[in-house]
Amino acid sequence: MIQLKLRPILVLIAALGLGSMANAASLKIATLAPEGSNWMREMRAAGDAVKTSTEGRVELKFFPGGVMGNSDTVLRKIKLGQLNGGAFASTELTTANQDVAVYGLPFTFANLEEVRRVRQVLDPKIKAGFEHSGFVAAAITGGGFIYMMSSKPIATQEQVRATKVWVPEGDVVGRIAFEELGAPSVQLALGDVYTSLQTGLVETVGNTTTGAIAFQWATKLKMMVDLPVSYTVGILVLDQKSLAKLTPEDQAAVLAGIEEAFARLEISNAADDLATRETLRNEGIEIVVPAESEAAAWRDVGRRTVERMQKEGLISAEILAALNQAKSAAGSH
Repeated sequence: MIQLKLRPILVLIAALGLGSMANAASLKIATLAPEGSNWMREMRAAGDAVKTSTEGRVELKFFPGGVMGNSDTVLRKIKLGQLNGGAFASTELTTANQDVAVYGLPFTFANLEEVRRVRQVLDPKIKAGFEHSGFVAAAITGGGFIYMMSSKPIATQEQVRATKVWVPEGDVVGRIAFEELGAPSVQLALGDVYTSLQTGLVETVGNTTTGAIAFQWATKLKMMVDLPVSYTVGILVLDQKSLAKLTPEDQAAVLAGIEEAFARLEISNAADDLATRETLRNEGIEIVVPAESEAAAWRDVGRRTVERMQKEGLISAEILAALNQAKSAAGSH
């Protein structure tokens, strides 16, 4: 008799439990970062933290390795509501916020400490710049310095001009920089680079040392120029409307979980960039230090690139002024 009375109660409890699971919000987030990389490990850790802190009300569902398409496709799917967010390299987000290009300006930063001090000033401005395009920048993390690498000799600008240079799709900074150099470039999605290195469609690429290994490009390369070209950051953006559907408490939990993961990622990326140099050498890649005259010539390319971008309205005078002011302050420490 007791069992008969308990059965409806148990059925009701089970139904309520299933109902709460069915009503859990799922934020679908795409990225080109490959499965197994530090990026994906930390983003999945963020998902676990969010699920725990929201008691299962919010789930972060990730689609790694470019399975949802290139950056333009992912941005379009977010606008259409098919995805709720994405993790991008800053150069992939210039259509949403042109000022993200500031970190990728060539030969702008002398060292990592300068970058860190400048980012304390610029990161909040960059985050605010996404609001007009319907995004929330959940977190920004440093990806490290980008270096030129090639399957051909590239110790001089003349040698670089003789190669087929890859520029990421939509990377305005890279396109203009190599135009200023006089080197023809091939614009391709990140996911197409490995195959293009195999076939010879491209010969010279830019990436962090960690990225060259994670995407397996290092197996196709022979030389790296030990001159930081630009600094790359990763930015995870969420659709404002999707985030607004959550309670304020759950919104805060989502942002906190992602920010904490990206803070850890910043530390591991910096450590990995140093360690992976030895890995590149073991792959047979020659790391060459350019002559001072070559380094000066490259810095001149960077200066002309920034001037042209400002002239063509591709980056705001305000963010450049903030950059220069922050660099001056960093130099005084």
